[in-house]
Amino acid sequence: MGKSCLRWLCLPFLKFACSFRRCPSSKRNFIVAGVCVIYVFFLVSQVGHSRQDRNRRTAGNKYRPTPESYRLGIGDALRDLADLQNTDLVVPTRSNVVYITLRSKRLKPANIRGTVRPKLRRKVRRNKVENSSFTHSKTATVEREAGQIKRNFASKTSWRKSRDGDYKTMDVIHKFYTDTQPDSHISSIRIYSQRAPPWFSTEDIRAMCFLADAKVLRIKEVSHGDSPSLLIFEGETNISLTNKKHTQRNNVCVGRCGIINRPVDTSEVFAFHLDRVLGLNRTLPAVSRKFGFLHDGRPCPVVSWDASLYPKGLVTGWSGVRLTWREYQNTLKQRCWHKNITPKPDAGCSTIHHYEWSKLALFDFLLQIYNRLDQSCCGFKPRQEDACVELGHHAECEDHDHIQLANIIHRDQDPRHLVFTNNKGFFDRNEDNLDFGLLEGIKELPHQAVAVLRSSRLREKLLQSLFLDQTYWESQGGRQGIDKLIDVIERRAKVLLTYINAHGIKVISMNV
Repeated sequence: MGKSCLRWLCLPFLKFACSFRRCPSSKRNFIVAGVCVIYVFFLVSQVGHSRQDRNRRTAGNKYRPTPESYRLGIGDALRDLADLQNTDLVVPTRSNVVYITLRSKRLKPANIRGTVRPKLRRKVRRNKVENSSFTHSKTATVEREAGQIKRNFASKTSWRKSRDGDYKTMDVIHKFYTDTQPDSHISSIRIYSQRAPPWFSTEDIRAMCFLADAKVLRIKEVSHGDSPSLLIFEGETNISLTNKKHTQRNNVCVGRCGIINRPVDTSEVFAFHLDRVLGLNRTLPAVSRKFGFLHDGRPCPVVSWDASLYPKGLVTGWSGVRLTWREYQNTLKQRCWHKNITPKPDAGCSTIHHYEWSKLALFDFLLQIYNRLDQSCCGFKPRQEDACVELGHHAECEDHDHIQLANIIHRDQDPRHLVFTNNKGFFDRNEDNLDFGLLEGIKELPHQAVAVLRSSRLREKLLQSLFLDQTYWESQGGRQGIDKLIDVIERRAKVLLTYINAHGIKVISMNV
């Protein structure tokens, strides 16, 4: 039965083959060509149909997240978790889970707000009033805005004078604190697990949460000599271990405090996160926070108060080092305190360890901070609105060797290590006008920081780090604004790596 079926199926094919062989050659060629044309037409139609289906599927899934888009590099994350085995756990501030990825829809970039120079305004000279520590503008602002929130606050203002300078205190009694901060029960520091990013210490997280969420008990503005006045808020009555031994000598802050900066100085927050990502650990913790009674509720950078930077009070000023440019270059040549070797008395060394200058130069170059090593703007072409031009410092470049370095700060109990303060960075400076004078005399750079710059993870780490500060993240325009800032740092990192290779700068471990 099976053979008969097979014979009947093959019979038409056999008859066609026999008749095909009897046909003339021209007719056979015509038949073969026709069959080939039909086959090619069928093949092209099938390919076009499959391509249309694929395009339709792609368009349907264009805005649909994929499982891979929610991953931040499993292998890299495991390496980070391996570094966290000896660290303390952190209490999460959020319950739901949000992941940051490197895949983003790069739409029209947001404008950089609060990270570049402020708008030019005509300067108005004000005469100082005797026995008055507040400037007229700030006094009026604080008192006017304090009056607007009398429904929620009862304030008591008092004048005081101490060895730390003149200061005015405004005590704030919280009656209905939740009225001015409706989401005060939700921290603006977003931590979703028991382990924060590994570059933050437990103390960093505590300081960030305090600066972002602590209730304001009192506000003080302290004037000390010719230095700019400090606007300080006190949020706790208990005294931290770091400031405990300085409390009796320093009447500015009784408990734990933070310094409120101007809204245009938000580069302080970015500088803090960049410092921790690079492993330098030389800046004070800083976050962005909104105060309903200051600056019309705009986000302000708030920096942790450290009394050890003022061992003899605010009148005496920072615990720092005074050096001219020539003395600084001589210090680099002498490699002071290298390998913990005490320098000779006539070597002209300061108390700062040799490696600290390398860390400072790298940090200042990436952010283009010139108010420490190059406050006269001798290493680049400044603009007319830059402070060095307005104050007339740029004319001093003719006598560069005698220009004083500024803001070279260290803690009273740790004179070997620098503290990076007043981190006013500039993100709007082009790569063809960078201040390479910051790198003059530097022969070594820290390996840990350079390794992060050389890796492809600088953007990922900065995104993870900056995402913690919700107020700063939103004030910069969200992911798109943050990406624009990181673009600037990445371009400068490439310039720095090229400079390292061209000048033969050594990259060594600097764990001191």
